[in-house]
Amino acid sequence: MSEQTTSSQDVQLVTSDDSAHSTGNLQLVSRSTQIKESALATLFFLCAFIAVLAVAAIFAFVVWKALPIFSQVGIKEFLTSSTWSVSDEKFGIVPFIQGSFVVTLGALVIGAPLAVLTAVFLAEVASPRMRALVRPAVELLAGIPSVVYGFFGIVIITPILAKFFGGVGFGPLAAWIILAIMIVPTIATLSEDALTSIPMGIREASYAMGATQWQTIYKVVLPAAKIGIIDAVILGMGRAIGETMAVLMVVGNAPQMFKGVTKPISTLTSQIVLDMGYSSGTHRTALFGMAAILFLISMALVGAVRLLSRFGGSDAE
Repeated sequence: MSEQTTSSQDVQLVTSDDSAHSTGNLQLVSRSTQIKESALATLFFLCAFIAVLAVAAIFAFVVWKALPIFSQVGIKEFLTSSTWSVSDEKFGIVPFIQGSFVVTLGALVIGAPLAVLTAVFLAEVASPRMRALVRPAVELLAGIPSVVYGFFGIVIITPILAKFFGGVGFGPLAAWIILAIMIVPTIATLSEDALTSIPMGIREASYAMGATQWQTIYKVVLPAAKIGIIDAVILGMGRAIGETMAVLMVVGNAPQMFKGVTKPISTLTSQIVLDMGYSSGTHRTALFGMAAILFLISMALVGAVRLLSRFGGSDAE
């Protein structure tokens, strides 16, 4: 009896020792995990802080460089005058703002429907084999350098436009065609993500009600994904309005108001690149002022996307 008691006591001691050892190991593991997670959290915070700091620093630098133009020319004249003459020290940027929006909106009218229909095809209609062929081709468009698009516009697009419409072919229409092709990957990819995020149960419920595939796409899937599609179009607009090289090569670069789809105009980005190499004094500060305006437009587009995302989230709730 005493031997059994002794053995049971030994077992209890061994068990308690193992339990204490395990608890110590868990504490060590927990402490090690906490240190690693804290280090990762600090690293992520630093990365986010650097990103925000970079944006703030760029914006502050551009605004600081642009301040002299607002005091020398005046904000009102700079933003409302349609006269741009370096020799006469007149720097009105209305033609460039108008040109940027004309080129961007025209590209959206052509490119957005093409991109959304491509996304619908990939998400709802295409077979796996067809999807495997089309999706890489669409994504490849995003990887083509903009100068190649511009070269294609000069060699192929502008001669065709000159043949049918007269003139030299340079102008908004050429820029619309080139930019429409360039924004297709952005809008199509994001729209496809929005469509595929819609639960399959919604489609099955529509089919159970007797709807066809196209009725389901048009009346159920597209309305459910409209916020994501609108976000994609706005981001495509940001892509178009910030494009420089391709637009510079086909738009004509004439600092004048819009007079026709085949009449040369200029945009904010193209004029900045065109003049920056030889600018000085007030002329250079005017270019920085144009850059500041372009920065604010881009911020407004990003803000619109954020507001739409919040609006879509509140609707979903």
